Amino acid sequence: MNMEMYFKYLFVMAGVTYLLRAVPFILLKGEIKSPFWKSFLNYIPYTVLSAMTVPAIFYATDSRLSGVCALLTAVVASLFGGGLVTVAIVACVTVLGIDGAALLF
Repeated sequence: MNMEMYFKYLFVMAGVTYLLRAVPFILLKGEIKSPFWKSFLNYIPYTVLSAMTVPAIFYATDSRLSGVCALLTAVVASLFGGGLVTVAIVACVTVLGIDGAALLF
């Protein structure tokens, strides 16, 4: 790829990124009064975080089995009231345990 094409792509990406961030501010100047839209927008960060995190869990380990077990133990630990660090440690220990057991057998 030559530099001319590189800068064309760069400017297009910068323009799209700017428009995606600027247009909502221009269109939504006032406060959102609809309870539906308020509740909908409150869940967007959690949805995006889940959409990025959950698939990464399955591909971050050597085997899918350890990823599935880590996800299940993390969900159980969070349901029992574990904080973010506790849930992450439980998931990591689960992956180490499953992968370590797989090496033994």
